[in-house]
Amino acid sequence: MSASTSSSASPATSSANAASRSGHIVWAAALLLLIAAPFLGVYPVFLMNALCFAIFACAFNLLLGYTGLLSFGHAAFMGSAAYVTGWLVRSAGWPPELGVLAGTLGAGVLGLLVGLVAIRRQGIYFAMVTLAMAQMIYFICLQAPFTGGEDGLQGVPRGKLLGLVPLDNDLLMYFVVLAVFAATFLGIMRIVHSPYGQVLKAIRENEPRAISLGYDVDRYKLLAFVLSTTLAGLAGSLKTLVLGFATLSDVHWSLSGEVVLMTLLGGMGTFAGPVIGAFTIIGLQNFLADRVGSWVTVIIGAIFVFCVIAFRRGIVGELLAWQQRKRASK
Repeated sequence: MSASTSSSASPATSSANAASRSGHIVWAAALLLLIAAPFLGVYPVFLMNALCFAIFACAFNLLLGYTGLLSFGHAAFMGSAAYVTGWLVRSAGWPPELGVLAGTLGAGVLGLLVGLVAIRRQGIYFAMVTLAMAQMIYFICLQAPFTGGEDGLQGVPRGKLLGLVPLDNDLLMYFVVLAVFAATFLGIMRIVHSPYGQVLKAIRENEPRAISLGYDVDRYKLLAFVLSTTLAGLAGSLKTLVLGFATLSDVHWSLSGEVVLMTLLGGMGTFAGPVIGAFTIIGLQNFLADRVGSWVTVIIGAIFVFCVIAFRRGIVGELLAWQQRKRASK
């Protein structure tokens, strides 16, 4: 019995090991490509902007893809952190690392306050509460005197990291952003693969069953919401340093729609999906903006509709499903 069990399990184990090795190779190749990209002629500011949105999309995917909570107001956390960092660095003279830290923590605190209200609802009601809260934050950013109103915060300096590394250099700034992105990506992977992450998946799949097993579901969902909003704030803070400004578009509801699009296009519930979705959307916006003007929104919308119809799992989700079918057929 033992011999037959081990012999039947060995092909599955070897297949899993092979998949793990191939996954590590893909991650290493992607990291090397990102490291080499500025030296291959890709504009560093575009790469940094895309990486900031990739962090934003990964944060949103932690909430939607692994917890099953759809937020329509995530731009509020990214934008509020952008304003906090921009004001502290420009007007208060804070160093960039402390400005980013303050913006990130501020988004986390705001996420806690919003989450305490929103987490009591489910489904579309949860989404509507987050949207309503986000609109309130948008109004505050529009009316508050320190935000610059419709002009936003302009001329935010990058400064020097730890007083040593001049972030005005695009290449140095890029590698700082890349390091933060890599750390965030690995942190999300660790969260998802932890026992806490497994509980989040159980809540996503069948919340009543998770409750029957004795889990305090609201507490788990609230922590996931706060983690997601904190990482969204990190993305907004970095984006302010990269571009040198924070505007109302950073807290507008349309940005919340864009991050949903990035996540679904790349593949909800996958690690690489939000990253690919973010690079795809930001790349299309930059490539098409000077060529088709305002029609870029229509084109991106058409691409999204096509992907929802033809690739319902997203780009990465479909690739993983094809890989599984191919492995099962052997």
